[in-house]
Amino acid sequence: MNIILLSGGSGKRLWPLSNDIQSKQFLRLFKTDDGRYESMLQRVYRQIKSVSDAQITIATSQPQVSAIRNQLGNKVSVCIEPCRRDTFPAIALAAEYLHDVQDVDRDECIIVCPVDPYVDNSYYECVRSLEALVKGGETALTLMGIEPTYPSDKYGYIIPEEKSDISRVRSFKEKPDRKTAGEYLKQGALWNAGVFAFRLGYILDKVSEITGIDGYDALLEKYEVLDKISFDYAVVEKENSIQVVRYSGEWKDVGTWNMMTEVMADTSKGDVTLDETCENTHVINELGIPLLCMGCKNMVIAASGDGIIVADKERSGYMKPYVEKIAGAAHYAEKSWGTYTVIDTQPETMTVKIKLFAGNRMKYQSHRHRDEVWTVLSGEGRFVIDGKEILVKQGDTVSAKAGVKHMIIADTNMSIMEVQIGKEISRKDKIIYEHEQGRKKDK
Repeated sequence: MNIILLSGGSGKRLWPLSNDIQSKQFLRLFKTDDGRYESMLQRVYRQIKSVSDAQITIATSQPQVSAIRNQLGNKVSVCIEPCRRDTFPAIALAAEYLHDVQDVDRDECIIVCPVDPYVDNSYYECVRSLEALVKGGETALTLMGIEPTYPSDKYGYIIPEEKSDISRVRSFKEKPDRKTAGEYLKQGALWNAGVFAFRLGYILDKVSEITGIDGYDALLEKYEVLDKISFDYAVVEKENSIQVVRYSGEWKDVGTWNMMTEVMADTSKGDVTLDETCENTHVINELGIPLLCMGCKNMVIAASGDGIIVADKERSGYMKPYVEKIAGAAHYAEKSWGTYTVIDTQPETMTVKIKLFAGNRMKYQSHRHRDEVWTVLSGEGRFVIDGKEILVKQGDTVSAKAGVKHMIIADTNMSIMEVQIGKEISRKDKIIYEHEQGRKKDK
């Protein structure tokens, strides 16, 4: 069995902790049994592996790859979308990737799941049960539907033919008003949670039929011109041979701060003090300064280098249009080699704190429009400057002018302060080289 985890999201609803690079599934707000903080991505991976030996592939866009590698290493394969085109193109590309790159057989069971529900292990036990139904071959598609806990107007609905645990699907309904949702519940309706199971060959044939394209390389080449359409619209709602499995365990969509605070491990994280009059208030402080809360009731407060939100919990669900107006470039990112935090920006300078994990290296690169100066705050490693290797330790300073090739290699965990100087400072101002030959690779 292969599981495709869909990892998308633009990070607007959990701002300022989340952004285009670090979406909600990468926020370390949960805890393992031994007290370590983990992200939703890490939690989901751990849960799947606790109940199944399924092979996991994450379908995602390029900006999220570094965070995935930072948190999971090379435990999973990653199918990278050239651009975001909605769930049907993402699943189509991942399916072609499994077949052509990973050599997965057409008869293999594939299960598509979102990466960001808050669930207990019974959810993934139910996901595992879909494999037997797919292999049974009674229907072309098998879905998993969530037993509703209230008549919600936030989710689409699956209307089954029967109220049994496994039923043929009668119809699908778009997000209704609450009164209509109540009528759906009387019919045994289920929330559509975006879990789809099928034989790999089924979806490969659908991709060919819908797009006229066959094969991973061909689909990748034409990906940017594919229609933006959901898997539900493109495939599910046009399929007559379809069944649904009813899931009645814990399931929460933590797409807003209000919902996230219900499942967070702690009331506060970071340097936070709440006085005795605070009630039902959650605070996350990623700034290196104290945050004091007094008399706060039913509030969420989150502070990071990208900004600060102070909101009533219920109102926090309506923040997206405001964030779209004020949010700028991300100031924090998890990379495969460590972390990158913007400390200060001025008209012609930017100061960045870099944490580089032992045994890792940054890419061999140069910049057209800026000079860079590095001060080693802790650890030991090597700088490669135009092919020359320089040993460095705590307190050492190294610099490179615009156009000079450079790279940092960490022999131990390193903390480095980087100052970028130039009239044009941009993350796009980067040329990457192969280290050994110094050959230009890409931008």
